[in-house]
Amino acid sequence: MNASAPLSVVKLGGSLLEDATMRGQALEAIATAFTSGERLVMVHGGGKEIDRNLAVLGIPKRTQGGLRITDPATLDVVVSVLSGTVNKGLVGQLQERGVVAAGLSGADGGTLFAEFHPPVEGVDLGFVGRVVSCSPALVEAILGAGLLPAVASIALGRDGVLLNVNADSAASALAGALKAHRLVFLTDVEGVKDASGNVLDRLTAEIEKIMARKEIHERMLAAGFAVRFEGQEKTRTIMASEIQMWKEVAEKAHIRRN
Repeated sequence: MNASAPLSVVKLGGSLLEDATMRGQALEAIATAFTSGERLVMVHGGGKEIDRNLAVLGIPKRTQGGLRITDPATLDVVVSVLSGTVNKGLVGQLQERGVVAAGLSGADGGTLFAEFHPPVEGVDLGFVGRVVSCSPALVEAILGAGLLPAVASIALGRDGVLLNVNADSAASALAGALKAHRLVFLTDVEGVKDASGNVLDRLTAEIEKIMARKEIHERMLAAGFAVRFEGQEKTRTIMASEIQMWKEVAEKAHIRRN
């Protein structure tokens, strides 16, 4: 792999993790881009799998303002599911497609550091964090070894506590710290819309200025979309219906290079 090749951070989320067909298409696209020479970092969540495991254990799911209230029992499930079942499952599925991936969480190597999320409408969210910094040394080492880092959205907090963080936040923080060429959201939702309902093609630090002018309400942004990129070329949301197109673009790029 060319160490000078453009780097993309790809966030895999939504129903793409649930639907085997869509997940397979997404992983095929990622594998095609990676084997074509593009440097990639994959970030993922896994909310539905967490819900299933909570139900099996008889632990109620509680949310506030769209965020999962994470008490100690819920945190144990979140960490084991994201860093274990989902992460290693994706690593195995990438291996099937010829990509050697290394699974880790944002807590490993101090990759993601988060502070406790403040209460939402007076409700304490427990072990939920907001990513405030990123140290990409471990991810860079994995990339340097020619592997694809697959990062679960768990962060490290003060005094070594583990925190449940939004996967979009995790991807955004990594993209900024790595000075990524591109941040791609593979998802089943259209993306971030402005006040007129138009989907935004690009998200940069300018988003913060737009939000300040109330042109985009902050609830219209998944946490972490308002990111500070240095030299970021573009942020792209790719719908499930577009994944095949992305795969074909990667294949054509590979043909041109050869």
